[in-house]
Amino acid sequence: MAAEDVLVPQTKLRITVVQWMPMKGVYEQWSALGGDFVVSDDGTISVPVVGAIPVEGRDSKQLADEISNRLQQAMGTVDIPNTTVEIMEYPPIYVVGDVNTPGSHGYRPGMSVLKAIAMSGGQSRSQVQPSDEIKLVGDLRSIESDILRARARIARLEAEMDGATEIRFPQMPLDPQDQALAEEVQAHERMIMQTRANELERQTKSLNELRELLHAEIGVLEQKIVASDQAIAAAERELKGVTTLVEKGIAIASRQSDLERALTSHRADRLDQVTAIMRARQGVAEATRSLDGLHDRRKTEIASELQQQRASLEQMLLKRETSQKLLLELLAKKGPALDEPQVSMTIVRLENGQSVEFEAEESTPLMPGDVVKVKLNKPKLDSASLTHSVSQ
Repeated sequence: MAAEDVLVPQTKLRITVVQWMPMKGVYEQWSALGGDFVVSDDGTISVPVVGAIPVEGRDSKQLADEISNRLQQAMGTVDIPNTTVEIMEYPPIYVVGDVNTPGSHGYRPGMSVLKAIAMSGGQSRSQVQPSDEIKLVGDLRSIESDILRARARIARLEAEMDGATEIRFPQMPLDPQDQALAEEVQAHERMIMQTRANELERQTKSLNELRELLHAEIGVLEQKIVASDQAIAAAERELKGVTTLVEKGIAIASRQSDLERALTSHRADRLDQVTAIMRARQGVAEATRSLDGLHDRRKTEIASELQQQRASLEQMLLKRETSQKLLLELLAKKGPALDEPQVSMTIVRLENGQSVEFEAEESTPLMPGDVVKVKLNKPKLDSASLTHSVSQ
């Protein structure tokens, strides 16, 4: 399961439930069943109608499918409702120990131990390596990660704009850690592209089915008009004959009145059928406009998002260049240091209701709610090394 889809206690979710109404040609939202929810400490959410649902072992899509299935079973609907689960906010991570500003920080997908320490102002100033250097290194790594994600997102948007089925991602980075992140990001972008394509296909299919239904309705109405024309012609012939007989005194006038009323009814039915055809043709035109507008809006949204992502990438590249220059200047000014202290890092994580603590490295990925402990183990300096350092 990707880190972006981790559902842990205290994660804030937004659930939206909609149902396609084919006769109206629109999606109707079930606002009473959706809203904002928080995963409880026992790893469940309580959804109206269906009750408590465990989230452990499920990502957001699997949870949405489970809610849809339970709603269909509980409400007895023919079609399964469309449910989406959006992660609004993760529980924060905490950094404690030998850092400049210990405390809590908002969790972001892809966050590592190093990024968390950088957000805490770096390791405490008592260490030999300056905190400014740590912060710059952390910022650079964070910027590199953001650049990698932005480039992958741009590649996906370009593929969507061209109507391609595959995404041409940039070349993989050489660093193994960055390669793992790139693979994760690319898989996520492929999932987004497939999800958006499926949604567009579903909406297109629904509008096409509505048009076909209206065309079929028009065909039936046209057949009814033919039958009405035949009935009107027969009634007119019969009325003409009866009128002649009434004038000769052979037939009674009430018979003529009955035929006139029947003829009027046939003509009214035909007028209703013509009106119904006009309404159906208007519905076809509206469905066609909606179908064309659906694709046009999709293109416009992609073009706008692509423009924003390219501008954001340019800002990231400029920020990376500035940070690299600052780091080089800092390293150039930095004099020879004493033996650097050893830093140990551990993570406390809640698993199956119990706290588990394990050793971590700078690249260790974090989960929402983690507690990062940083401990500075200062080296013992002998008099010779201390003298050598001071003489420098």
